[in-house]
Amino acid sequence: MPRELDTLQKALGYRFKDLHFLREALQHRSFVNESPQSDLRDNETLEFLGDAVLNLVVGHVLMQQHPRMNEGDLSRTRAQLVSEVSLAEVARTIELGRFVRLGRGETQTGGREKPSILADTLEAVLASVYLDGGYQAAFEVIASQLSFHFEDAGTAVADADYKSRLQEHAQNHLQTMPVYRVVEALGPDHDKVFKVELALQELRVHGIGRSKKAAEQDAARQALQALAGTT
Repeated sequence: MPRELDTLQKALGYRFKDLHFLREALQHRSFVNESPQSDLRDNETLEFLGDAVLNLVVGHVLMQQHPRMNEGDLSRTRAQLVSEVSLAEVARTIELGRFVRLGRGETQTGGREKPSILADTLEAVLASVYLDGGYQAAFEVIASQLSFHFEDAGTAVADADYKSRLQEHAQNHLQTMPVYRVVEALGPDHDKVFKVELALQELRVHGIGRSKKAAEQDAARQALQALAGTT
């Protein structure tokens, strides 16, 4: 287990002073219930704390990156970033499932791949970073692990939703709709770059981004520029 925890710490980008916090964060209720050790604690309390830490840090980062975003947009964006889907994706990126300690039943039913278990365990792990290293350590880990998600969240704000503007223009003036197609995806899963082709009548442009949505926004931006006669 110690060597495996070294691997996990490298993936997190944080080295613990007290590994007790991390070990507890990885102990699912099913594992504790089946263990003969009566002093073991499951990770549900840490999960509770991690949820609070995560919401605080994500809110902090969003306000830093998007100072003009209104309260409603901030709340909606934060909810998306801390959703089970988003957290499970981050957990898969660092291969958290292989480190979770599960009971026999959960293991046999694919518990290591369940989004709920992955998301909950990630919250517990983030709480363990907070308890071990304080707010700044938790801030740095969360900001790093969710960096691409923050980038995606800011796309609509920064780009003023070019896709919607292009769609409206195409409907009103061209009586047709743009078509987006991913033509290339480069890099490892945790650091992909997407290239998207946008076709609108005779117009063809390519957009690039860290996600499909970001690449589509980039392509739509270029299409609007081309339609306006700019380069």
